[in-house]
Formats: sequence, structure tokens, C-alpha cells
Amino acid sequence: MKLSPIPFALALLALAPLAGHAQPAGQEGRLAQLYAPRPPAGSAFVRVLNPGSAALKVAVGNGAEQSIGPATRATRYAIVEGGKPFTLRVAGTPRSQPKVAAGSFSTLVLDPAAPSKPLLALADGGGTSDALKAEIRFYNLASGCPQGRLAMADKGAVVFPAVAAGSSSARGINPVKARLVAGCGGKESSPVALPALQPGDHYSLFLTGSATAPILQGQLSGTDAVGR
Repeated sequence: MKLSPIPFALALLALAPLAGHAQPAGQEGRLAQLYAPRPPAGSAFVRVLNPGSAALKVAVGNGAEQSIGPATRATRYAIVEGGKPFTLRVAGTPRSQPKVAAGSFSTLVLDPAAPSKPLLALADGGGTSDALKAEIRFYNLASGCPQGRLAMADKGAVVFPAVAAGSSSARGINPVKARLVAGCGGKESSPVALPALQPGDHYSLFLTGSATAPILQGQLSGTDAVGR
């Protein structure tokens, strides 16, 4: 499929409404969505995010152990049984997590100062269900930053003007090239270039660091393979 070369500033005018639920993030692209094996009915999707400066090994349910930290912020979405508690392992220590609704997507955010504490659980809904668009989701996890923003670099259009601390927001965009910055107050991060997203892709942007030294990182979302 040939993508229309619409400038990002114009593509922002066609952003999808903030409604509906994200499609399975690991089934990236429309062809993959059509032909990839489907998870069992009643499944839910859970990943873990580490905003800290030290890498930690984690595993969700029956998923494989993954190392997350400064280089790779989040695991893939693991497939768990909706409506039932599941096990989370952090640095080899298992703990039981409360049940999540079938069909839902959730991100569990570790406390980098105390990984054994209860997790901040974020529902990853409110994105786009339009298979012709890509989705970007912005997380404000910077310390001391009550309102995080995401915008095009060089004083360009604002994508998310105010995302509260410890929360996220998502919307659909036409797959285009762009450089983005995140900020808090008068401070901005270094720019991050979006990769060549395809229709149906889901891309996460994480604001970490602090209000005085914000850091923006991006990562393409994915799910564990069915049957893992």
C-alpha cells in the first residue's frame, strides 16, 4: 500500500477521536492483524514498564523473562486470562496481581525506588480502532512533572498539551515522519524521531527523568506470540 505523503502538521488535523480501545498491539499492520493466530477468547494483555535508571528482569504470567530499564522501557504485552489473578515476577520474586478485564490492555509501572511495592496500573484504552492509522501513546512518568506535553520539534504543533503525572493518552495518526519533543514547564527533552510506522502499528512514547531534566524515549509495542 502506498502511503500518502501528508506532512505531519496536516496529519495532526486528522487525528482520530480519543475513543474506543487499542487493537492487539503485537499484531502490527493490517496484514498481520488479518492472518496472525488469535489469542484465546477472554484473554487480556498486560505489560510492565520500568521508568528507572537500573534494568530489571520481569515476567508476566507464562511469558518469558525480559530485561527492561533505560534501553528498553517496557516488555511486550503478555497474554493472560482475563478476569483471573495472574503472577508477576520482578527480579525473580513472584507476586500475585489482581485480575484484569478480558479484552483489556494494561501497563504496570514499576516504582524504580522500590520494585517490590504495588504497581501503578494504567489502562491502555482510549486509542484508535482505525486500521488505516497508526497509534501513538504518550506516558508522563517524569518525577515532579504534574503535566507533561508532547509536541513536534522546533516549536511545532502540540500533540498532547497536558498529560497528568502517572497517566497516558493516545490517539491515531496518519503514518508519517516526524521529530517529537516532550516537556514539563519550560524544559524540553531531546528530540525523538518517529520510526517508519505502518497502518495498525502502535508506538509508545515515555517521558521519564524529571521536570528539570526530561527524557523522551520511544518503543514499538508488541504482544507475546500466541501459545507462549
